[in-house]
Amino acid sequence: MAGHSKWANIKHRKGAQDKKRGKIFTRIIREIHIAAKEGGGDPDSNPALRLAISNGKGANMPKDTIERAIKKATGADATNYEEPTYEGYAPHGIAVFVECTTDNLNRTVASVRSVFTKKGGSLGTNGSLGFLFKRKGVFTIPQGEMDEDDFTLEMIDGGAEEVELNDGLFLITTAYEDFANLMHKLEEMSIEPESAELQRLPHEEVNLPISEAKQALNLIEALEEDDDVARVFHNLEITEELLESD
Repeated sequence: MAGHSKWANIKHRKGAQDKKRGKIFTRIIREIHIAAKEGGGDPDSNPALRLAISNGKGANMPKDTIERAIKKATGADATNYEEPTYEGYAPHGIAVFVECTTDNLNRTVASVRSVFTKKGGSLGTNGSLGFLFKRKGVFTIPQGEMDEDDFTLEMIDGGAEEVELNDGLFLITTAYEDFANLMHKLEEMSIEPESAELQRLPHEEVNLPISEAKQALNLIEALEEDDDVARVFHNLEITEELLESD
């Protein structure tokens, strides 16, 4: 993706998160729950739990909320969550990949299908759109007092493919295989990322006229509002003009 498009996407995602802080907490709590239930409640021996806790801290989640989620996940009556994915098209041919975390598959698929239908899209079959995206590790880290050049060299040493700085925020991307390596590098440097996650980035983005882009974005945002939806990935080019439009 072009640099300006990456940052516009970051602004869009951060804006959505700021509006739905409660939903972000719900998503992270479920991530903590799944990680603890599958790999145990000790983050020192459970990398997935360590990552989920890190994301919780990055979202300013209270420590006691994190601890309660771990305790509940490792209890005898822990909820069973599944992580289904769905693929489809928003209006004007925009590809959409949806990752969910749910304790009720029937509810989730009905809700996702309803959004696609009501917003002028179409839900496809699993595997039909995966080839349009590549798995990447994506980190956002506040610059603080860090020197850009020194930090960039450290990140490249840890496996980063790209390191960009914009408005005091580093955006770092890694190959899927190097995600854990860079996470370990940050831990060695005692740096807590604002967010660290595996994303599906499009090989190419589609630029639409504003009116058409807004129709596609309406579907994307409706999916993001669903409590069972963890992440939504798409190949719509998010531009500053689109973000600033009414």
